[in-house]
Amino acid sequence: MRLLTTLGLCLLLAGQAQAGVITRLPGNGKVVALTFDACPTKKPQHFDASVLDFIEREKLPVTLFISERFARATAGEIKRLCALGFIEIENHSVSHNNHMERLTDGDALKEMDDSYLAGLTGRKTKFFRFPAGSFDNRTLALAERCFRVVHWSFPSGDFDTAMTPQELSREVLTRVRPGSILIFHINGNGHGTGKALPGIVEALKAKGYRFVKIEDALDSK
Repeated sequence: MRLLTTLGLCLLLAGQAQAGVITRLPGNGKVVALTFDACPTKKPQHFDASVLDFIEREKLPVTLFISERFARATAGEIKRLCALGFIEIENHSVSHNNHMERLTDGDALKEMDDSYLAGLTGRKTKFFRFPAGSFDNRTLALAERCFRVVHWSFPSGDFDTAMTPQELSREVLTRVRPGSILIFHINGNGHGTGKALPGIVEALKAKGYRFVKIEDALDSK
């Protein structure tokens, strides 16, 4: 039934034009999107408290791309977060298959199904992020029947265990530009993110940047 729901919606939207993968925000304003992936790992699933506590304390507008497998393990927390207003929940697939381009159309659509997330948050997701950023023209076309596909301007590298928080900060602050979509991890795989994030945010604010959720930056475009 869930697949039929997703497939039905995709067929209804099949006539819409492909927009391509979004890797930056529109316009020239000094705005940045802070996005965080929450995908399943081999460890018990949980939000990185050092990252989440800072986001909540600062009331930072952020977008979380969450996989269903991660969401099922953290359902209560997600319900609480989506009620805060400054946190946006979007679709990062069901099981986080790193090679969706190898899947059949039917299996790819199953991976894009957001029914469970929608049930938690009370809203259908609008944006999709391919696991590992892996897609081809066929799977992109399938995704764009139902969602707008949002990736990132450049990889932060926060999943690299060898990258120190200082190196992470330097990488981000050197490469950020107006309209950048930044990517980090909030599932415990952002090894230096909790320590680096406060300094990154402070430095960007000092440079005149403000932070926006993906939906606020793209919904009117």
